[in-house]
Amino acid sequence: MTEILDARTDVGAVTLKVGDLDAMTDYYARGIGLGVLDQQGDRVTLGRLGVPSVVLEHTPLLKHAPSSAAGLFHTAILFAEQSDLASSVYSVARHFPSSFTGSSDHLVSKALYFDDPEGNGVELYWDRPREQWGWEHGRVAMATEYLDPNGFLRENLVDPDTLDGAAAVGHVHLKVGDIGTAHEFYVDTVGFEVTAEYGTQALFVSAGGYHHHLAMNTWQSRGAQGRWPALGLGEVTIELPTDDERGALGARLASRGIATRDDGRVLAFEDPWNNEIRVVVGS
Repeated sequence: MTEILDARTDVGAVTLKVGDLDAMTDYYARGIGLGVLDQQGDRVTLGRLGVPSVVLEHTPLLKHAPSSAAGLFHTAILFAEQSDLASSVYSVARHFPSSFTGSSDHLVSKALYFDDPEGNGVELYWDRPREQWGWEHGRVAMATEYLDPNGFLRENLVDPDTLDGAAAVGHVHLKVGDIGTAHEFYVDTVGFEVTAEYGTQALFVSAGGYHHHLAMNTWQSRGAQGRWPALGLGEVTIELPTDDERGALGARLASRGIATRDDGRVLAFEDPWNNEIRVVVGS
């Protein structure tokens, strides 16, 4: 029987390796409206209300990987209120208009999509209340329906200059080489539960009945092998509720022959495509 992660499991900050630290900091701060929570040398942490969402690490010697490589599809930042989402979307549109790539109503959420200056995907979204989500046979009903971005702003933009509402990473979407291997790793080994699956194209997983904490797709990366050092995704953070849960996950990974590093505070390992996963105990 597969061991599943505690229902209180969540995702945390995403670390990006970047070539231009100033430009990327400007995008996430002045554009999206995240505050600089900490800056030490070549590392900048941004977020809201003390909660980190994005960590930028300056690695100018690295190059971009091809779009067909495994890695990050997008970092998805969840806003507590539609008005907060609208303010952030308006800010990006005003300061970085060419970065907008699309918008969708996913039934469980409303999402607007962007690419940051180095091509990393960014989703800004708001969740409908959980009681409005549809479920059938353990799978959540999601779709990709048209969402008019201008209509969304007209209906929800209250104060375009207010960029301080609650926001944090809600999920992370990865590019992988094949869905079967992703299922074996993230579901059968790590312990997430499947919430939606689309054949050999995409897999959505979560803990505690969320629509998804992680997603994996092969839309651009089918057949991709392990990543090599490149700009883009550095780490994905998973937050567990207790040290016991972190220890149990470490033991489970070790029993499956997966190399881990554990300093007593952070458990780190790589998925089959060398995407770095960092597990901590959430506050």
